[in-house]
Order: sequence, then C-alpha cells, then structure tokens
Amino acid sequence: MKLAVFDFDSTLMDGETIEFLAREVGIEDKVRDITTRAMQGELDFFESLQKRVLLLKGLKVDTVNKICEGLPLMPGAIETVQELKKRGYKVVCFSGGFKNATVPFAEKLGLDGEFSNILHSKDGILTGFVGGEMMFNDSKGQMLKRLQKILGITHADTLVIGDGANDLSMFKYADNRVSFCGKPILEKEANIIIKEKDLRLILKTI
Repeated sequence: MKLAVFDFDSTLMDGETIEFLAREVGIEDKVRDITTRAMQGELDFFESLQKRVLLLKGLKVDTVNKICEGLPLMPGAIETVQELKKRGYKVVCFSGGFKNATVPFAEKLGLDGEFSNILHSKDGILTGFVGGEMMFNDSKGQMLKRLQKILGITHADTLVIGDGANDLSMFKYADNRVSFCGKPILEKEANIIIKEKDLRLILKTI
C-alpha cells in the first residue's frame, strides 16, 4: 500500500474556496490578499484563517454549499486520482479549507478520505468562527504522520502534493514531494516541481 496526499485549494481544485465565498459578499480582494500572504509564509496560517473566516460572517450556509458544489476541478484531477488508485495508492485530501467543499469533492473524485475545517453556523448563517483538523501551520504534517502510523506506510511510499506554505509540514514525512504551481517557499523543499495546471504531469514523475 502507498499513500498520496493532495492539498485541495489550488491543487485538486482550481482556485481558493474562501475567495469564491468572499466574492459573494464583495470582499474577494481583501480575502485574496490575506490568503496570498499566508500561502507565501508571511502570515501565521491559524491567524490568517481566523481573519478570513470572520469576514464571511452573515453568509447563508445554503449559499456556501451551492458555491462549494460548483467549484472548478483542476485539469487532470479525476484521471490522476483514478490512476494513483490503480497503482495501489490510498488517496486523501488535506485542506486548510472547509468540509462544505472537500466532502462533495471527495465523493466526485473517489478519494479514500478528506481532512479539513468546519465553518461554524447558527440558524443557517455563518457566525465567523471556524474549527477543525487543519487549523495550524503544522496540521497537515501531524495528520500525515498519524495516517502513516495507522496504515503502516513509510516515507518512501508517501506522495504529497501542494502549493503553499501550509503544505510544507507534510514534506518532512514524504520522499516524493510535489510543488504544484507552488509558491517559492514550497518549491525550495520539493523534489518534484510542476509549473503547469495539469495534475496528470505528476504521473510521469513517480
């Protein structure tokens, strides 16, 4: 058995979930600026996530779900996941984003699991609070380490794919480290660098 871990935003999905949500309330530019700085490693991920989610306060959960279900897949996502599974990989998604998006996309893609965060709501309206499994800079690395121990998978049999600073913590636990259209901070630690928006290119490198 092998393990492949994909980031979601700007990796499996073409864009940033929170920016699509921010567009609905007219604050996309403000949220994008915070996201960009966090992905470049200039801001603490936990603090940046809290700031961005607070800006979504008042958005209807039904609206959030509708937007999330219509998010665009990255080119090659379906084919790449299918091929990895044929090659004996368990394929999962780690996301600093939200279950409103990762749960339906895990079903679309046939993923073996997804780990992400939860937008808190009350009476069908976002409260501006967030909690979950992927809140901190090192959350992805810690979760990967746990999965490897549970499944009995080595670093040599682990493939990780991401684009931003919060994916860095996964890299120390994987021999195959893919920067997918990634920020410079991630490229420095990757041993596979892909600069085109086509996930199928990963299959030629492993």
